[in-house]
Amino acid sequence: MVVEAGSSQAQIERILQSKTLRLSEVQRRLLTYLAERSLAGEADDLKEYAVGIDALGKPSSYDPRQESVVRMHVARLRQKLAEYYRTEGAADPVLVDLPKGGFKITFEARQAPVDPAPAPAAVQKLHSRWMRKEAVVTAGIVLLAGVTYLAARSPRVQPAAVESSPWSADLQQLWSPLLSPTRPLVVCIADPSFGTASGAFRLGQFLGLRKSDLLVTPGNQLSMPEIAMNNIVFLGPTTGNRQVQSLPIDQQIVLEPDGIRNLKPLAGEPAFVSDRSAADGKGVAESYALISHLPGLYGNGDFLYLSGNQAASVMAAVKVFTDPTLARALVTSLKIPSGILPRYYQAVLRVKSMDEMPVDISTVLHRDISAAPNGAAKR
Repeated sequence: MVVEAGSSQAQIERILQSKTLRLSEVQRRLLTYLAERSLAGEADDLKEYAVGIDALGKPSSYDPRQESVVRMHVARLRQKLAEYYRTEGAADPVLVDLPKGGFKITFEARQAPVDPAPAPAAVQKLHSRWMRKEAVVTAGIVLLAGVTYLAARSPRVQPAAVESSPWSADLQQLWSPLLSPTRPLVVCIADPSFGTASGAFRLGQFLGLRKSDLLVTPGNQLSMPEIAMNNIVFLGPTTGNRQVQSLPIDQQIVLEPDGIRNLKPLAGEPAFVSDRSAADGKGVAESYALISHLPGLYGNGDFLYLSGNQAASVMAAVKVFTDPTLARALVTSLKIPSGILPRYYQAVLRVKSMDEMPVDISTVLHRDISAAPNGAAKR
């Protein structure tokens, strides 16, 4: 539906004055510039060089082939727009978007929801299981966004639901590299399973009042510019995520479809630990979680993987990073002889669970990984 120019300009002004962009001067300038060019019909011909010079104030010597600042800020603006419409702009009459592959801002009138005709019974039965899984992960994303938005809007109000666990010295050691004031934190949901969505919500509860620019996104929407600009927490297996798998990280411990592989076992360590489901589906299952805190792209920032093949193992890894007692056990096992926590590390957890809920969590093995100059991790 066509949107009048006046309505489009009013929507841009509404976004510029929002909490989402109010403190992001670079993003405000970029949105203003791209919106003006788009409304004037000039955005289709925009080049990266012109955006860098006119919107970001780059010098005339700026070379887009050598510097990706425009692409990174455009990706960040796209992320900010998505965050705005998840929170403050959820009911706005005009949808503003910045589609990938160009610099043109689009404007679309929000349409009133239409009740669909009921599907045939056979179709409903065919898709019911898929819809349940999609509904779970959607609910997890919405709930996490709601928690972080609540924290941003009411910094003096601390609901009990948000403050789920006390902040201890051990949790501070685990989280301080990821809660950098200069880099936003993005929580990625790799798989639409109960454990992943529940884990994301638990992180939202825990971090909502401690990180104002916390974002959440499905793993398949994570782009390389976003990886370069943000600290990342990735929940679930990375299988099928080409951006994450392409990161130049040399790990000593890797997640495989049926367990965890120890590539260079030390004396007394297993080379492989295998997930085991409950024999009758009702007893105690045993699975393994892999925690990997590694350097980000080009060695900048931090990437935390909380991985596992089962819902219970992913949730167990999240609990270790949100529960003071479990955090203390991990920090104690990870500390090097000098008594400090390694900058980068990997750890394997044994998880006993019932009905996909962890009931016992223990550390099996761990590694101290030093950062190499090129951003990869040395074995």
